[in-house]
Formats: sequence, C-alpha cells, structure tokens
Amino acid sequence: MELNEKNPTPDSKYGEARRFDPTFKGPIHNRGCTDVFCCILFILAILGYFAVGILAWSQGDPRKVIYPTDSRGQFCGQAGTPLEKKPLLFYFNILKCASPLTLLEFQCPTTQLCVESCPTKHMTLLKAYLNKGEQEYYKQFCKEGVDFSKMSAPEILRDGLCPSMLMSSKPFTRRCLPALSTMKGGVVVIGNETIFDNGEGEKVNATDFLDASKKSNVVVEARQVAMRIFEDYTVSWYWILIGLVIAMVVSLIFIVLLRYLAGIMIWIMIVMVILVIGYGIFHCAMEYRNLKGEPGSDVTIRDLGLQTDFSVYLQIRQTWLAFMIILSIVEVVVILLLIFLRKRVLIAIALIKEASRAVGHVMSSLLYPLLTFALLALVIAYWAITAVFLSTSNEQVYKVFNTTECEYSRDTCKPETFNTTNITAQCPDAECLFAFYGGETYYHKYLIMFQFYNVFLFFWCANFVTALGQVTLAGAFASYYWAFKKPDDIPANPICSSLGRALRYHTGSLAFGSLILSLVQVIRVLLEYLDQKLKAAQNRFAKFLLSCLKCCFWCLEKFIKFLNRNAYIMVAIYGKSFCTSARDAFFLLMRNIIRVAVLDKVTDFLLFLGKLLIVGIVGICSFFFFSGRIKAVEQTAPSLNYYWVPILTVVVGSYLIAHGFFSVYAMCVDTLFLCFLEDLERNDGTAERPYFMSQNLLTILKKSNEDQAKTVD
Repeated sequence: MELNEKNPTPDSKYGEARRFDPTFKGPIHNRGCTDVFCCILFILAILGYFAVGILAWSQGDPRKVIYPTDSRGQFCGQAGTPLEKKPLLFYFNILKCASPLTLLEFQCPTTQLCVESCPTKHMTLLKAYLNKGEQEYYKQFCKEGVDFSKMSAPEILRDGLCPSMLMSSKPFTRRCLPALSTMKGGVVVIGNETIFDNGEGEKVNATDFLDASKKSNVVVEARQVAMRIFEDYTVSWYWILIGLVIAMVVSLIFIVLLRYLAGIMIWIMIVMVILVIGYGIFHCAMEYRNLKGEPGSDVTIRDLGLQTDFSVYLQIRQTWLAFMIILSIVEVVVILLLIFLRKRVLIAIALIKEASRAVGHVMSSLLYPLLTFALLALVIAYWAITAVFLSTSNEQVYKVFNTTECEYSRDTCKPETFNTTNITAQCPDAECLFAFYGGETYYHKYLIMFQFYNVFLFFWCANFVTALGQVTLAGAFASYYWAFKKPDDIPANPICSSLGRALRYHTGSLAFGSLILSLVQVIRVLLEYLDQKLKAAQNRFAKFLLSCLKCCFWCLEKFIKFLNRNAYIMVAIYGKSFCTSARDAFFLLMRNIIRVAVLDKVTDFLLFLGKLLIVGIVGICSFFFFSGRIKAVEQTAPSLNYYWVPILTVVVGSYLIAHGFFSVYAMCVDTLFLCFLEDLERNDGTAERPYFMSQNLLTILKKSNEDQAKTVD
C-alpha cells in the first residue's frame, strides 16, 4: 500500500511507525555491546584460522608448485641444491605418460631426471653405445654413475639407468616434451621424422608421442596462452598503471563535479543514455539496410547455428534487426519511465545532491575505501598463501612401477630400502619411483577439512570487512543528516567516531550478518562444484534441480546483501542487535515499499550510469591507445600478442576504482534514504517536530517547517 505523502499511515502488520522523540539527535552514543556470542564465536574462528595457517606453513612447501619433481622427489632448478643448474625435467619414456595413471596420480609411471637442457636430436642407446663420440652427450640423460665401458647396453636398460632412446624435444613448463609440429595434410612430425626406432627393436609413430605429450601436461595450450598474456603484462604493466591512475583522477573529478553540479550532471547522463541508445538504433538500421542484397546476408540465426567466430553473426541482416528491436524497446521503456516517474527522479536527484553535500562535509569518507581495499587485500593474501601451503603440505609417496605382472605393482615403497627388499627378486624390472604427494597422518586425512575451513573463513572475513565499511560510513552520514543546523551540528571526525563505535560495540552484529551471508556463499560454491562434476552426466532431472537450486541461492544471496546493508545502517544509528536492526529496517522499508521500489532503485541506476561513464571514457581511450589507432602515439604503444589483455585489465580496474568511490555515494544515499523515511514518520514540520531533511527535499515533497514558513512570510 502506498503511503500518503502528507500523512503516511503505516500498515500494522509491518510494525508501528517511529514516534517523535525530542532527545533523538542522530546516532546514539550511549549504547552497549550487541550479539556478544557471535563476537566470541568470530574471535575463536579467527584464532582457529591463525592456527590452520601456522599448521599449513609448517607443513607446506610451495616449491612443489614452482619446481618440477624428479623420480626421487627432488626439485629441479632449486637454488642452493645440487640440481640448481638442472632446471628441466626429462622423461625416460614419455609414451608411458599416455597411461590413465597420469591423470589419476598426476605423475608419469616412468623414470624422470633433472637435466640442464633438453635433447635436440633422435638417438638410440645402442647407437650411442657403439659410437664413443655420442656417449658423453647421451650420459647427461642417464642416472648418475653410469659407465658405458663396464656395462653392456642390455644391462643398462635392464637396470633402468638410461632411456632406450632420445628424441628432439623443447622445454615447456620446465619439462622436456617432444618438438611436435604438423606438416601439410595434418601429418605429425618430430624433427621432420614420422617413424622412430625406440631402441628396443620397435617402430613408434610420432602421433603416439602427441598423445603422450598431451597426457603429460593436460594444460599445454592453456599454458601457451597464459605465457603470452604474461608477456603482454610485462611490457604493458606501466601503461596499465597509468590507465588506472587516470581512472582514479576521472573518478575524483566526477565526484567533485557531483558535489557542485549534481542535478546538471545527472540530467546530462540521462540525456546521453537516450542519445547513445538512439544512435545504436540508427547504426543498426544503417547496417540492416547496407546488407540488403549482399550474398548470404538473408541467412537466419537459427540456420547459422552456434559459431565460435562471433563476427559471422554481424554479416547477416537478422542480427542487426534483432539489435534494433531490442534497443528500440529499451529506448521506449527508458523514456516512459522518465515520463511517469519524473517526480521520483526529481526526489532521487535531490537525494544525490544531498549525498554530495554530505560527502563534501565528510571528505574523509572518500579515503575510507582505501582502508577497505587494504583489509580485503590482506584477507585475500592470507587465504591464497594458506591455500597454497595447504595444497603443498602432502608428503612424497613412492610406488612400485614395473612393466611386467607383479603382485607388488603400485604398492608404496621407500627408495632408501627398496633394493634390500624381496620385491626386486620377484620383480626384476620393478622400480621405486616418486608417484604423487599424499600422506597417512591425521593431518593429511583431515586436509580437505582445513581447505574447506580456509575457504569459509575467507568469505566470513571478507564479508566482515565489507560490513565494517558499511556501518562506519552509515554512522558518519547519519550524523550529517540528523544535524539540524548543518554543518555546525555535525560532530568532529564522524568517520573515526563511527569506526570506533562499530568496533567497540558491534563487532558481534557485524560477525552475525557476515556469517549468514558467508553460509549462503559457501553453499553456492558447493553447488558450482557439483555443477562442474555433473556436466558430463546425462541425468536431466539432476541438472534441472541443480540449476533451480543455484538460481534460488543466487536470489537469496542478493536479498541477504540488501537486508544486511539496511540492517547495518540501523545498527549504526540506534546501536541495537543485528536481528532487531534487520527487523526494524525491513519493516521501515515495507511501510514505504513504493518509495523503496522506485526511488531507491532510481538512485542506484543513476549512480550506475556514472560508473559506466567513467569506465567508458577510460576504456575507449585505452582501446585506441593499445590498438595503435592513435597516430600521434602509435610508436609509443607496446607491441602485444593480445591487445585486449591490457584493455580488459584497465576496464575492469577502472570499474573497481569507480565502484570504490561510488560505493561511498551509494552508502550515503542509502543511509540518507532510511533517515529520510524515519524523518517523515517521526516529524510533521511543526515547530515542536521539525523535519531534518534539506530545504530542497522539502520543496519537492511540498512540505515545510513552520518556523521556516513564518520566516518566509
């Protein structure tokens, strides 16, 4: 039910309206601690998080991620070790990497050595054994202590001291992989050869090595793209930083302009949106007309099907017709909304103007996002480091590998005592090789629980930091709104005072709200994990049910974020517990549901347009610069593999920077909006109960304070 503007009458099922309180002058200073149990629980969880981190740091070894590991579990290329000058991993028989065991245990069932460089030519052990000039070259790919003069070639192969053959290889991700290439006709070759002697009297096709190479490194193509992207970052990082600095400067200029020209800038943004959409309609119409009569342009999207090259769709008329219809609908909807909601737009603009004044009087609020960014960076860094140490805290597990049938096959073993066991007697070709990282201790058994705890505490801490920022800003801006004579009645250092109240009295309430949100987010992560696992499944009902659950929890997360945000505002003002504040905020919003549904969303939309404007300005400039389309700086622009890499980075970074600055405005608007609703319920404009809102808002709502009215008369 919509409220009457002159005399709002609340619906009883949403609680009673706020009553006039002559002692209320803004955020209450005489308050007590709230949600103490959640505060204690959060502190204990943080202490447990530190304990998990210390345990992970004592057990983990990030070198397992950085360096490849040989068959003895030693790290190739690690500084300060005998293998410092041997940074590459060499496989004795890479064909064994095509085994499914590779994907199960992430380790090839063949001997692996650390070498200085990869072999550059094809050669068999027998050929090297008969040619003394090649023996020294071949020995660098054999185990230490091999003496060609004292052992025959069959004995060397029997003991697994050398590979049966070498082939031309290239280092990739610190591993020696066959130098595969494809000739015309799709023939796979290695060094211009297609058939190889494996040194054991058998012929091997180059295609077999292709399969083995793919299995030995399942992310070969992804790594290639990643390396190119990394190269682009190394040559363009300083230009990216310059772009982000420009985004920060543009954001600050925009904030300053909003301070003085809020109404003009918002109307300019609205007009620009209408003009941009109008130009889009005109452009689509021109493209649709120009494609008339072109060969293949009358093909429908349905006939074309799914294409990886999206530019193909731009060559058919139906695409541009669809774009034109969609943009026309959006244009009509925007214009109709502006016509029918013009009064709400005026109130929204007045709120943004008031927010500009509030930010102007509380300038330190613009610096607060830096503290939030720093705390979030700390949380992310702690989570990432702990995750790496946890994932690398397994012990080296060795297993028996052999080529013939053996009862000890795949059993665990110890390299130092392997030759003294009866395994070698029963299985002469068996070897004790490093298989994977694992463990049988209690720590290793519950390692997955530690990882889950790390993820959960990451969400909880990140949401707590965000909640702390929202409460701090809400308390500061509420102090501004409820100051009757602005700026004289605004307390000194409102940001510091609000931050102190939040940490001293409401840590438990912030922990409670962020805990609820974190539980929902963790459930969403688990649903995404299940979705990935069920992608190959054929059960359509399970997929449908999972999609419904994902949608429901997405909506639930959005609702909880909205409710938490308004609850934190009430916590900052009245100092009550989280549940009480959430109930009061919800009832206040429901008593003014029309204003909430229209006015609040209009202001959010207007601020979103500001973000898009900043991102658009910086993004267009970065596109023309990195793509080399600006002739004046064409030589200055770096040479890139993918020019979209720095552009996308600058665009995303610009949005985050703009969002950081505008989040202050958004929190200010939301706080002033709730205070505005409370003001309408508490006061009536009489001398005893004057409104605290600005004169601009009073004029738009056709209200006035009696003392001001008398002054005007």
